[in-house]
Amino acid sequence: MSAKRTSKNVLLDTALKNFYSAAEEMRLDDSLVEVLSHSEKRLEVSIPVEMDDGTVKAFRGYRVQHSSAIGPSKGGIRFHPDVDVDECEALAMLMTWKCSLAGIPYGGGKGGISCDPQSMSTKERERMCRGFAARISPIIGTWRDVPAPDVNTGGQEMVWFMDTVSKLHGQVEPAVFTGKPISYWGSQGRTAATGYGAATCGLELLKVLGKDPKDVRVAVEGFGNVGSYAALKMAEAGAKVVAISNRSGVYYAPNGLDIKKAFDEAEANPRERLKGFTCEGCKKVDDILSVDCDLFFPCALEGVVNDKTADRIKAKWIVEGANGPVTPEGDAILNKKGILVVPDFLANSGGVIGSYFEWAQDLGGYFWTEEEYNNRLMHIMKGNFKLVWEYAQSKKINMRRAAFMAAIQRVADAVKLRGLFL
Repeated sequence: MSAKRTSKNVLLDTALKNFYSAAEEMRLDDSLVEVLSHSEKRLEVSIPVEMDDGTVKAFRGYRVQHSSAIGPSKGGIRFHPDVDVDECEALAMLMTWKCSLAGIPYGGGKGGISCDPQSMSTKERERMCRGFAARISPIIGTWRDVPAPDVNTGGQEMVWFMDTVSKLHGQVEPAVFTGKPISYWGSQGRTAATGYGAATCGLELLKVLGKDPKDVRVAVEGFGNVGSYAALKMAEAGAKVVAISNRSGVYYAPNGLDIKKAFDEAEANPRERLKGFTCEGCKKVDDILSVDCDLFFPCALEGVVNDKTADRIKAKWIVEGANGPVTPEGDAILNKKGILVVPDFLANSGGVIGSYFEWAQDLGGYFWTEEEYNNRLMHIMKGNFKLVWEYAQSKKINMRRAAFMAAIQRVADAVKLRGLFL
C-alpha cells in the first residue's frame, strides 16, 4: 500500500484510518487507495459581511468535494466556530461512503462557515449565506455538487443559497440545494428523515437481536432534528427513552421521559429547544454517556466517544446519529466491552436519502405525499441495514467494517470503470 495520509484533525484522521484499515482488509489496489484517500477539490473562500453595526467582518468558508465517481457531490453546509477545511474533507469522505452504501447516485461533499450563528442577527446570517453561495457557485450545481443543511443550518439558509445561485444563473435552480422548506421546492418528510432513519436502524437492530422495544431503555445525545425525531420514533415504538440532552443539559428520568412534550417544546422554541423542560420524574444529571441504558444514540457532534470517554458508556448497543461520534480509539474500547455499534454512514443516511428524494422531485417538478416519502425511506433504510448486518455476520466482522467495505467497493469499482481522466 502507498504512503498513508495522516491529519492533526481528529475527524479527518478518523476517516482516513477507517478507510485505510478497510482497504487493507479488502486488498484494494494501491492506485485506488491513492485516489480515494484524497479529495477532488478543497475550496476555501473569504466572505466579507457588513454587520448590523456598520462594521465589516470576513468569515472563512469551505467546500470540499471528495468524489464524483458515482455522481454529483452531496453533503451539508454547517455553521460553527470550529469549522475548518480538514473537518469538511473528513465529512465529505464519509458522505462518499454514505451515498455509496445507500445505493444513491451521489459522491461526497461537505462545506461550512467558521462563525457563531447564535450571536448573529437574521440579516447578518442572510448576508453571510448569500456571500458564501456566490463564492462557491462556480463549483456547485444540480449535476455537479448539491449542498444541504447541516449543523446550525436549515430551510431558511437553503432558500437564501438557492435564491442567490438562481439570480446569478438567471433562472430558477431548485435542485441545486436540498433541505428547503416545503413551501419552496422542498419535500414533505425531509426534516424528520435523518432521525427517523436512525431510529429505523435502531428498531431493525432490536429485531435481529430478538428484543422487544418495550423492554429497551434509550438515551439520546443531542435534541436537534436528528435526536428529537429519533427519540420520538423510538418512543412511539414503545421504547422507554430515559435520557435526552442538548447544550442546556442532560434530562433524565429512570421511568421514561415525556418525549412528545419535549419534542413539542423544542419545536415551539427552536433557539433554546430544551431550556426549562421538565416532566414527571425528570431531573438533570451531569453526563449522558454514563446514563444506565440499553441503546444509545449519539446525535450531536463528532468525537464524543473517544479514548477518554468510552469507558463511561453503559449501553449495550450504539446507533450513530451524528457524523463520526466514535473515534477509532473509542471504537477499540467499545469492541473490548462487547458494545455493538451501528455506524454513522448507515444509521444517519436517512438525511441524504431524503435529500435524494427532494432532488429527484425538484428535477421532475412532481412532489410526493409524506406517506409516500416515508414509505420509500423506511424501505431503503431497512434494506441497507439488512445488507450490512448480513455482510458483517458472513465475514465475522463488526458492522462498521462491513459498511466501509461494501461502500468502498462500489466507489472503487466506479473509479476503475471510468478511469483516471481529470
